[in-house]
Amino acid sequence: MVIKEKTQRKMRKGKFIVLEGIDGSGKKTQLDLLVRLLREKNLPVELADFPQYYSSFFGSLVGRYLREEFGEADKINPYLASLVYAGDRWEAKPQIERWLSEGRIVVANRYTGSNSHQAGKIPAGKGRDRLLDWLEELEYRVFGIPQEDIVLLFDMPAEVGQTLVEKKGARGYTGGRKRDGHEKNLAHLRNARGAYLEMVKRYDYWAKIDCLDLNGKLKPPVNIHQEVIEVLRKRKILGPKI
Repeated sequence: MVIKEKTQRKMRKGKFIVLEGIDGSGKKTQLDLLVRLLREKNLPVELADFPQYYSSFFGSLVGRYLREEFGEADKINPYLASLVYAGDRWEAKPQIERWLSEGRIVVANRYTGSNSHQAGKIPAGKGRDRLLDWLEELEYRVFGIPQEDIVLLFDMPAEVGQTLVEKKGARGYTGGRKRDGHEKNLAHLRNARGAYLEMVKRYDYWAKIDCLDLNGKLKPPVNIHQEVIEVLRKRKILGPKI
């Protein structure tokens, strides 16, 4: 299945770049910087943002899950919760496939890598591996969604990310709460981060970018942006002149 998906990626015209990380890791800032650069270079760029809280059937269910209408988010079975997120990505499949077939660069804020939030509910080991194997089959084979060309993981400690969440503006899907069901739970964020780091090792098309410097301080966004461009050039997602 994975070999087949890699072949499909080589055959299509466009590129699919996904930005991942725990809540508060600066994905949106880096997405804006990357998209601005690509547009300045007159490259065809399209944006995708997951979950699609306000525009898809399953995305609205994700919002209800994160508002904890169905119970505490961290206590809901990860297989069941994953189905809702996967359904949201499946609804975006035709649009993303069309963009890629037209040779466009698709940049997404979150995608299948956010399964780390569900994988983190299971202790590291065979149980977590079984969930990830099941999710690969569900999303790439059963639902047949496009596979990423590269996933950029913006890594930072959960404590820092949770603090930065406080600086976010109002978000409708939270129902007036400052933090959603994942963001409020520091243990959940720590576990999700651990699952993210495992996925960097599991998938060769992932790349980790550290958001803190060697002294434990946040790197300036422009410095992180430059690292992003260097990784995209090295992985031959972008040309050397970008």
